[in-house]
Order: sequence, then C-alpha cells, then structure tokens
Amino acid sequence: MPLRKTLFGALLLLGLLGVLGSLAQAGESVDYKDGAMALQGYATGQDLTGKRPGVLIVHQWMGLSDYEKGRADQIAKELGYVAFALDIYGVGHRPKDMKEAGVLAGSFETDRALYRRRVRAGLRQLKKMGNVDPDKIAVIGYCFGGAGALEMARSNAPVLGVVTFHGFLAPQEAATKKIKPKILVLHGADDPFVKRDVVSALEKELDAVKADYQVVLYSGAVHAFTQPLSGNDPSKGMAYDASADKRSWMAMKNFLAELFL
Repeated sequence: MPLRKTLFGALLLLGLLGVLGSLAQAGESVDYKDGAMALQGYATGQDLTGKRPGVLIVHQWMGLSDYEKGRADQIAKELGYVAFALDIYGVGHRPKDMKEAGVLAGSFETDRALYRRRVRAGLRQLKKMGNVDPDKIAVIGYCFGGAGALEMARSNAPVLGVVTFHGFLAPQEAATKKIKPKILVLHGADDPFVKRDVVSALEKELDAVKADYQVVLYSGAVHAFTQPLSGNDPSKGMAYDASADKRSWMAMKNFLAELFL
C-alpha cells in the first residue's frame, strides 16, 4: 500500500500538519518557474556577507508552510548559510486538506522524474542568489520532502549532500552505479509509517550504488518528530519529540559543516 494512504488516517487526526509555527519571517517570497508552472518559494540569508553555502529545503506534503520558512530562517541565523525553501506544487495548488495533500504528494510519488525536475528548479533558484557559493550546496527534506532530497542524491544532482528528517524512504531503482552526494538519514526508530524494513531496504539500495551514507535512529521517536504541532501522543504514530528534534538538528549541523569545509 502506498505510504501516502497509510499516513492519511494519522494526519487527519492531527489536523493541518503543514500549518506549523508562527515565527516572524526574516526572508522574502520569491516567484520562479518550472517551465510554464509558476512557483513561489522562500529565500533568506541574502544579507549575509561574502559567498556562503546554500541549503535547499523541500517541504512536507501539505506544501510550503511557515514551518519550512522558520527552518530556513534558523539555518541563516544560526549556521550562517543562505537558505531557499522551494515550492513543489506550484502557485494556486496548495492542498486544502489531507485528502488533497495525499493526491498531490501521490502524483510526485509516482512520477519521480517530475519530482526531481521540481526540486532542481528550486536548486537553480537557490544558485541565483548572489551570495551563494554554487559549489557548496546541500538539500534537506521533511517527510514527503525527504523523498525529494533522496532523489537529488539518486540522480547525482550538483550538490554535496542531502539530509532527510523522518522522510519517505521507499527504495527506488538505481539511476546510477555510484551516488556522489553524501546522505544523512535522520529517522524515528518507532516510526510506524516508514518502518525499519523500509530503512533496511534503503540501506541495501545505497550499498549497491556505493553511497556514502549515515542512518541515525532516535529511540522512542515516531513520525514527524521535529514538528511541534504533530502533538505529543506517540500512539497516534506522529508526535513531536524535543530530544530527537534537538539531536537531529545537531546531526544535520555537523554533517553540513563537514560538507562545506
């Protein structure tokens, strides 16, 4: 059964997962395109001096929200990197509810070429920012966005590495004999939607293409552990875990520091 269907019931109970956070935004909306499709992302860190590494953020399945924008601001403020939170779905294509989110996400789940194209459109936009070092780019993704980050590694996009947070990790047919970007998978050990067997299958896929990867499992953490509005009841399959959130952020921070040396 597709992951989007197994997630639907839990997401419905938790409400609009994409409407996360109310942090004051330090960046700005940016209009761009993928062919004829109008997109609108969020850029921050343009005021940083000198050439800086860039981080591309791929949103969860409700679309670009305040959550990803807040993370972009956090990356710019705490780490000193330029960040761009992309738009997969397009202007005017935000899901109204979980059912629509499942349909939209599912269309990209089944059409990985389209998914890769949309992420690469965001990558091009990030590189257009004047203070971004085009040779120091990483991609991070949350939930549905984790699959997009992995697609950038699988397709050997011109990035140094990718990070998934409680991502969709279903293995795919290898597109290359050798994956070049480094990979960091940050995952809940008790995630009932992306279980250990899926993680193991991904590891086998990555071993087969000689990827440089790390998998970190956080004990007791379930799906969406970095997102406060996912609640505090792990029995529902999705819940915020402050410890896993903090630890995964530090793991990402250290990973990016290694990439950008």
